[in-house]
Amino acid sequence: QIAALRTDYMQASLNESDVATTPLGQFDRWWKDAEKSEIDELNAMTLATSTPAGHPTARIVLLKSYDEEGFMFFTNYESRKGLELAVNPNVCLLFFWKELERQVRIEGTVSKAPAAISNEYYDSRPIGSRIGAIASPQSKVIPNREFLEDQVTRIAETYKDKAPERPEYWGGY
Repeated sequence: QIAALRTDYMQASLNESDVATTPLGQFDRWWKDAEKSEIDELNAMTLATSTPAGHPTARIVLLKSYDEEGFMFFTNYESRKGLELAVNPNVCLLFFWKELERQVRIEGTVSKAPAAISNEYYDSRPIGSRIGAIASPQSKVIPNREFLEDQVTRIAETYKDKAPERPEYWGGY
């Protein structure tokens, strides 16, 4: 029955005469279309990396900006994706905007963002998100939820009178 599932994509067509002169220009057009359509989580993108053995892995991350320099996202450098990127910086990003019957695939290499950019973004996040970035040993096995809740409580207490600084193990690509 799965094989019988089918959708006819008829919403729009793509003609060479309508395409922007640069890939980034085309992405920008489609991004603006996606913004107007009020897609939920339009900045959600699949990030595909590979293990040191060359096996592909993928997960959803959030796009935080894009320009001629590239597409920016933030994460824990010690997470599985961070460790994979340290060994092999080749990635693929995939945006799937079902409502527009569009997907965009971007291939390239990543590099860490300058500390100043990571600091600026980190400082713009809600306090709870900053504490969560410190408390969560991303991609690591934890004994139970209580462990994580205790970490959050302890770190929140540590920073009750001052804003938490960005940990070295967290930043942008």
